[in-house]
Amino acid sequence: MEEIILSEEEIARIVDELGARLTKDLANEERPPVFICVMKGAMPFFSDLIKKVKLDIVCDYVQLTSYGGGLASSGTISMDKDIATCLDDRTVVIVEDIVDSGLSIDFLTKHIKSRFKPKKVLVCALFDKFCARKNEVTVDYFGARLPEAKFLVGYGLDYRQLLRNVPYVFVPDKEEIAAWDELDP
Repeated sequence: MEEIILSEEEIARIVDELGARLTKDLANEERPPVFICVMKGAMPFFSDLIKKVKLDIVCDYVQLTSYGGGLASSGTISMDKDIATCLDDRTVVIVEDIVDSGLSIDFLTKHIKSRFKPKKVLVCALFDKFCARKNEVTVDYFGARLPEAKFLVGYGLDYRQLLRNVPYVFVPDKEEIAAWDELDP
């Protein structure tokens, strides 16, 4: 491991803070806001975050694919599972593990706005990796900003579908990546 980016304790503090902010900011909504989990990476963050939002909310999820299983995005976004909840006249909170290039968030936001008539669409991410932006997107709530492009794993972030269950986020070293490449997930 090259370095730990966020420890379990730091993640817990971030989740508490974001949950409190969302609770405050969404307190006067006429209808319960809809929180959308972007699968699979955001699962741990989403699960922890919604427990800290002290409001009535509706939960749904989408599954997008943009990575070919390695270190880099394919650049093409596909939707494997669409939203089942009607989002008309509701505030939508898209919950992501990391917003880097902005391709997925841009794709999903445009999809939501073309299919529904939401009141507003907000983005909440554990990480805002703004240094890697290719598309102009806004991250309304974020836990940490990443000023440099590092490959991260743990707490939902994966390498070839591995390591999502690690309770902290870290930068792997070359030996770890080589060892994971020998596994057959």
